[in-house]
Amino acid sequence: MACLLNHIKLLLPLVNKQLTRRYLHVTHAAFSNEKKYVESHENNGVRTITLCDSESRNSLSLEMMKSLIWNINRDKDNLSLRSIVINSTPGKVFSAGHNLKELTSSKGIKYHEEIFSTAEYLMRQLKNSPVPIIAAVDGLAAAAGCQLVGACDIVICTKTSTFSTPGVNFGIFCSTPGIPLVRNVPKKVAAHMLFTGLPIDADQAFQAGLVSKIVSNENLDEQVKKTTEMINAKSRSVIELGKKFLQEQMELDSSTAYSYGTKVMIENLQLKDAQEGIYSFIEKRQAKWIHTFDKS
Repeated sequence: MACLLNHIKLLLPLVNKQLTRRYLHVTHAAFSNEKKYVESHENNGVRTITLCDSESRNSLSLEMMKSLIWNINRDKDNLSLRSIVINSTPGKVFSAGHNLKELTSSKGIKYHEEIFSTAEYLMRQLKNSPVPIIAAVDGLAAAAGCQLVGACDIVICTKTSTFSTPGVNFGIFCSTPGIPLVRNVPKKVAAHMLFTGLPIDADQAFQAGLVSKIVSNENLDEQVKKTTEMINAKSRSVIELGKKFLQEQMELDSSTAYSYGTKVMIENLQLKDAQEGIYSFIEKRQAKWIHTFDKS
């Protein structure tokens, strides 16, 4: 009996490790017989995560969201990682939102709770990632797909892309997709999208503030490359500090934001990379970043 108990104790860490791996969907690409929801690769500091479940129109199913979470968080503190791009396989859809088949009553309230708690966690990871996250949109971004876009730091889209929160058409108000939407576009624009379910096109999305830049379909990859190269040429630590401040100050009134901003500016100046940047400008030379929070 003692021998059996010892054997179980030895196995428990392995079992727990496997359960954790399964939840984060680490194994999604490890087995050929398991469905792949995203593809991911890195090049020159850019991690590109491609939604590739075209069968479901890249719906943000539970497994798709777990795949995204793992790929966003994977090795995120490695200083070589400088930016993340989320795009989709060529087609007419970036993401159609939640998989409605997972939202039927037959799935049960516990399953629904898991879906929306996972979606909330995904959006938080986009916000809390130390590097900028860029959505490269080509096609339809609807409901939770529009939510995903709104939660990214930068959005580059093609001229034929559209954005919508059509849940009301199916008896489901886009409550959670509306959270980043109303923080990106004017309230009246968000209300029109949420109450009517009607889409806005790329030009309207740009004018409203949901999109950073519009390009022709054939120039999307080129523009994304230019953007990531500009970001990657900067100090990662300064970009990380700036992203954190940008996100946090939006929740503050202007007076509190200025007080907080003053503190952040002073902290920023203490960094070696800040002083390197200042002296490189004075001395008319290229800055040599160390990308850390080491102080001068």
